[in-house]
This record gives sequence, C-alpha cells and structure tokens, in this order.
Amino acid sequence: MRNLLFTITYDGTNYHGWQIQENAITVQEVFQDAFRKVTGARGDMKACSRTDTGVHAREFCVSVKTESPIAPQRMVAAVNHWLPEDIAVKACREVPGDFHARYSCKGKEYSYEIWNNPVREPFLRGRALHYWYPIDEERLNEAAGHYVGAHDFTSFCTLDKRELGDMVRTVTKASVERRGDMVVFTVAADGFLYNMVRIMAGTLLRVQEGKLLPGDIPQILEARDRSKAGPTAPACGLYLNKVFY
Repeated sequence: MRNLLFTITYDGTNYHGWQIQENAITVQEVFQDAFRKVTGARGDMKACSRTDTGVHAREFCVSVKTESPIAPQRMVAAVNHWLPEDIAVKACREVPGDFHARYSCKGKEYSYEIWNNPVREPFLRGRALHYWYPIDEERLNEAAGHYVGAHDFTSFCTLDKRELGDMVRTVTKASVERRGDMVVFTVAADGFLYNMVRIMAGTLLRVQEGKLLPGDIPQILEARDRSKAGPTAPACGLYLNKVFY
C-alpha cells in the first residue's frame, strides 16, 4: 500500500464543494471517478479541507492510499486525462504512510477577490464578487490587521455540528491590496472555521460601508457573538491559495 499526495486545482463554479453528497455533483466525486479509471479502484482519499459550493482552489491537497504501482509523475497526466477542464492535477508525490492531507496540515492561505468597478466583468462571473462602489483598500487593510494573532473566532464562524470545541485560530497574515480593479483580501492561519474567511471578508465590506470602524474588529472578536460581525460574503470570490505542510 502506497500513500500518494495529489495537488489539484479547480474552478468550483459547477460543484457543490469538495465532499461527496448524495444529490449533487462534487469535486471529490469527479476526482475519485478519474482516479478509479486510472487505477481500477477509488482509493482511500483524505482531503486537506472541505470547500463550499462555488468556492475555488488554486492549491488543494488530497492524500490517497492505493495499491497501484503507477509512478507519481505518470499519475499527473493519467488522472488529468479523465478529469473535466475545470479540475486539474498539478503534482503528485509519494508520502509516508501516516501522512494525512488534513491532519498533517500546518496551515492554509485563502484569498477573497472583489471586482471593484462600476461595470460588471462577464469573464469574472462566478469568480469574483462584483462590488461597484469605490473601495478604500488602505482602510480595509487597517481593519484586516486586527485579525492577526491568536483569537477566538466564534464571531466569524457559522456554527454547526462541525464546529465544536476550541474556536481559537492563529492568523499569521491578513492584508488587503488593490491590483488594478481587483481588491484582494489575503489571510493565512493554522486553521479556519466554517465560513470564517467569508465572514471576515463580509465584515471588511461593512467597514467600507461605514457601518463599522477598523478599530471595531477587536471588540467583535472579544464578543464571541456571530451577530456582531458582518454578513457572509458570497462564495464566488473565495480561493484556497496554498496548503502548508
């Protein structure tokens, strides 16, 4: 039995997230089917994370235990042959047997992308949030800086059965920058709660609207109350950028 680590990328527009569901097509289902066509078995797959419907990934990692003798470098082209154009394997390598794509992960980096122009961009439909009012990226960058550090992020989490226990996460990077008409919020941490990045982004937009001040973020964190933070931003602007091991 070998343990292979696949690094994949995907446009999540047409999928109901990563994890297999009974009545909806997901990235995992499509990837497993492609892997089965190459190896003859679906393999024991462990993903680095779960992404929601419409969320994208520039780097998503999956560890797969398999008896297939196919070399990792050949796996890339072989699996890609069976994948649709909106999913691709970028790399594959062999890892120790006890490696787990999720539990061996040391952290992740996400970005939330906002098309900031009065006119919508059709080619970004489903790939960025269209926000037509002017954005002061320096003001939002000031607000984002308050996310950095170890905090209880209960106020920035949609609570459900998957979020039980310790709500403290350590954010190592949180910044907002403008790239032409695209405003990008980038955040890295040792882990993320359900909808955490989308709520962080929605809260920054409340700062832009003047409904919150940049200095309000620490009080929102301390409140540990979801109602104190901003709305959950739409999924279309969210990207998993990097996975750290």
